Amino acid sequence: MTKREPSGEDKLIERFFKPLASHPGALALSDDAAYLTPPAGHDLVLTTDMTVAGVHFFADDPADTIGKKALRVNLSDLAAKGAEPIGALLAISFSENFHEGWIANFSRGLGEDCIAFGCPLFGGDTTKTPGPLSISITAIGKVPSGKMVRRAGAKPGDLVVVSGTIGDGVLGLMARKGSRKLSGLAGDQTDELIRRYLVPEPRLALAKLLRDRANAAMDISDGLVGDLAKLAQVSGVGARIEIAKIPLSNPAHDAITGESELLSTALTGGDDYEVLCAIPESRFAAFAEAAGKAGVPVAPIGRFEAGEGISVLGADGQELSFEKAAFSHF
Repeated sequence: MTKREPSGEDKLIERFFKPLASHPGALALSDDAAYLTPPAGHDLVLTTDMTVAGVHFFADDPADTIGKKALRVNLSDLAAKGAEPIGALLAISFSENFHEGWIANFSRGLGEDCIAFGCPLFGGDTTKTPGPLSISITAIGKVPSGKMVRRAGAKPGDLVVVSGTIGDGVLGLMARKGSRKLSGLAGDQTDELIRRYLVPEPRLALAKLLRDRANAAMDISDGLVGDLAKLAQVSGVGARIEIAKIPLSNPAHDAITGESELLSTALTGGDDYEVLCAIPESRFAAFAEAAGKAGVPVAPIGRFEAGEGISVLGADGQELSFEKAAFSHF
């Protein structure tokens, strides 16, 4: 009788990823697939994002923050759809120079967020690649049937509303690169921007509020200006926003004050992972109050209007133009 000995991959999964598979449908990662029974009266919401070393993070970023960011960018999508997480699938291609210490830290960071956000691992795949480290996570969420908040649905007169602050992620990327354009910031300000870049905050606390109050929503991943244009286009409306109303963190405000060209970077660079939504004016006060109680500030920055295209008005009321409205992989 031949007894099968566990492979190196088997041992890796057993040690580092099986502990994250707490849902019974994951079958302790012992099968070729998992199963999931949707909660009664709910639809499933599915989203996937790939993160690649040298594109979405630096290969020498802390492994635990890479794990957290890979999950959180997907949870940000769920939040903007009004969905609450159920679980996730992980496919990861390790570069040839990976080591167990790195994997241990990666799985620790990922595991902390699986617990914190109620999003256990259901399974996935591991492999090696001669190329850069690549991570693909598919997140699965739930919403009451028919209640997913789509991009389409914004109406003329709705307020353009954003959560949190805009521009920290891309400015954090610049800080991570050591950009001289941020040399005027204090050390703690630079650290805060880098933290926002490394570990974005998915706005899951807004999920139910968006289902109840928003006509349309999406997360801001590729830049406020470009993502607003996407939402407006699919909704069949235009939009007008004002620079003076866009919420900025203190570090971002100080950076832009010192280098005015960074304003365009902050509005188009991406990595915000905040929520962009269309809220009828009559619902905004209740939405803002509930969001504040949930610990998420929200701000109206303009209004959707009949027509097409978007306008961004500067402090002088003149429309601004942008060389490139959003980050693009191509």
